[in-house]
Amino acid sequence: MLNILDIRKRFGSVVALAGCSFSIERGHMLGFLGPNGAGKTTTMRAVFGLVELDDGDTLWDGQPIGLNERLRFGYMPEERGLYPRMRVGEQIEYFGRLHGLPASAAQGAAARWLARLGLEGRETAKVEELSHGNQQRAQLAAALVHEPELLVLDEPFAGLDPVAVRTLADVLRGEAARGAAVLFSSHQLELVEDICEDVAIIDHGRIVATGDVATLKRASQRRKIELQLDGAPPQWLPDVAGVQLAERHNGDLRLLVGRDVDPEEVLAAAERSAQVVAFNFGPPSLAELFLELVER
Repeated sequence: MLNILDIRKRFGSVVALAGCSFSIERGHMLGFLGPNGAGKTTTMRAVFGLVELDDGDTLWDGQPIGLNERLRFGYMPEERGLYPRMRVGEQIEYFGRLHGLPASAAQGAAARWLARLGLEGRETAKVEELSHGNQQRAQLAAALVHEPELLVLDEPFAGLDPVAVRTLADVLRGEAARGAAVLFSSHQLELVEDICEDVAIIDHGRIVATGDVATLKRASQRRKIELQLDGAPPQWLPDVAGVQLAERHNGDLRLLVGRDVDPEEVLAAAERSAQVVAFNFGPPSLAELFLELVER
């Protein structure tokens, strides 16, 4: 298990981390969410000793994280860390050997991961010759080649096409099923909601929510109503206190309402103004919950 315990870091006058704490167990996948500058990358770098903390602890299985632990981890930084003029296959094999694999095992693992990630046939290409998306795949192979116990990925989905996104999502699910702890940051909240059970949301260096996605959504102070209307006036909204328009598109509305708003009252108002084709009431999406928490 990875434990982040009350970690703090300042860069001059800038407070990057102000008492950040969360944990992730083996076999689980956690989406690490927050606005730009909230402290996500600093937290991830601290796990690998790339940032010297002012206070707090990073623990693996209850023990301080040192070199031996980090050799069993995999890291994919947002700023890619591959050697641009080195051949892809040789490079992945090299990273495997750095993490303690014998030469033959590193070579075999590199070939398997390059094939798994769609880079078969590109082993002899230099990294600088690959597209942006394929460079990300190669960086992921470098993080995975030694079967890490903890996998930490900083914005791994950024810039990927839908096919690559699906491949990466499947890989992360597979790593969690294998027993690895998987921690990744992303601004693609619909994707996080689809593949993660757990999230940690950070804002201004502090964790503002952590836990099971479904539980956090149920605890929200908001609820979502989706309406499909036929024949409603163009700017129609229900005259009900506590209702906020989230989106309007071709007569379809998505409303955010307070927990104390009666959905039957909203439905009755809609039926007085137009034909209601569809009506759905439930907890907010992860994206809506995220905005609620970071805008407080």
